[in-house]
Amino acid sequence: METRLSRRGFLRRAATASAGMAIPLIVSGRALGADGKVPASERVTLGFIGAGGMNNAHLGGILGNPRCTVLAVCDVDQSRRMATQQRVGSQCAAYNDYRQLLDRKDIDAVFVATPDHWHTLISIDACKAGKDIYCEKPLTLTIGEGKALLKTVRRYGRVFQTGSQQRSSGEFRHAVELVRNGRIGRVHTVWVTIGGAPGGDYAPDEPVPAGLDWNMWLGPAPYSPYNRLRHPYNFRWFYDYSGGKMTDWGAHHNDIAQWGLGMDGNGPEWIEATGVFPTEGLYDVATSFEVHYTYSTGQLVKCVSDPPADIRFGVTFMGTDGWVWVTRGEIETEPRELRDEVFGPDDTRVYYSNDHHGNFLDCIQTRERPICDVEVGHRSVSVCHLGNIALRTGRKLHWDPAREEFIDDADANRWVDKPYRAPWHL
Repeated sequence: METRLSRRGFLRRAATASAGMAIPLIVSGRALGADGKVPASERVTLGFIGAGGMNNAHLGGILGNPRCTVLAVCDVDQSRRMATQQRVGSQCAAYNDYRQLLDRKDIDAVFVATPDHWHTLISIDACKAGKDIYCEKPLTLTIGEGKALLKTVRRYGRVFQTGSQQRSSGEFRHAVELVRNGRIGRVHTVWVTIGGAPGGDYAPDEPVPAGLDWNMWLGPAPYSPYNRLRHPYNFRWFYDYSGGKMTDWGAHHNDIAQWGLGMDGNGPEWIEATGVFPTEGLYDVATSFEVHYTYSTGQLVKCVSDPPADIRFGVTFMGTDGWVWVTRGEIETEPRELRDEVFGPDDTRVYYSNDHHGNFLDCIQTRERPICDVEVGHRSVSVCHLGNIALRTGRKLHWDPAREEFIDDADANRWVDKPYRAPWHL
């Protein structure tokens, strides 16, 4: 007699198996009830940690999806937390402390869209709580965090999707496949253009707004009095919480450069940079910059805030026989006919996904790795961190991408990680 295993039971059994060894697991599509709907026992149950702009954007693609149910939301800002709870509906609980959400046994997976300095700690705790994770980019605050996160995800056998959704867009996939198949010859240079950051802004410190748990918002970051320039959006312009445009847009476009060059799981060997930093105000990240990355293949990636006149925002692969430029919703090529190139059965094809959320939900069922697995996210944001380290040290750096450390450079290696404020620790 055949015994039907529920989806939740399957996930528990899969997690137990994967913790001990790598076993390929296959699920034959999603189960449907008699009315054509996904039965409650088969839906992925979700919690959302962070109730700001990005997780509310994700909710727009999740609410109403019959494959999942949102059970809880967490945010340290009461007004955001309650507004998002109301948006989801009566079944949604609301928490100030993410650990209370992770304690719930009825939640399968979490979306993490907090300020960057919280991504790693929350994701590691989610792994230990048996949750699968969709975490926004930039994945980590430091390279050391990324190494710890990758190790933890693999140890606990979790499905992890980085929010680098450009990999699930057709124009970026087409650009990468043109490059990988040699349609523009040998690529010698990649321009990654991401824009610059603001500088010089100042506002006085002020009392913490009612309903905001400021100490929890700071978490592992150094203590600072509340200032509206630190929260909510502008945390991006402080190295204590983020990495400026290098990690904001750089995490997107450097990711495509890595993908096109076939460097997932790898990285550059030499990094040198020049930049301009604020001389007044509170922000401390570089406002403009040019970073050069040289790979073992001799290929050069130039990540810049202000490109030459003939280079546009986005990613430009320059080859011996042509070029490909791609940004969101647009792709152009030289020769022009490459834009409509149709690949054949003998061509190299990359991981196919046309729905970043859907790919995550699929992989929760199959236990396969998603298109932007934790290692991909870690390696791509490491490129950004390397650029920031070169900018801040002001000298050329030699990196070993296999060991993930600087070669014969103890001073630079101190920048690979940073201490946490007590009582938080990895």
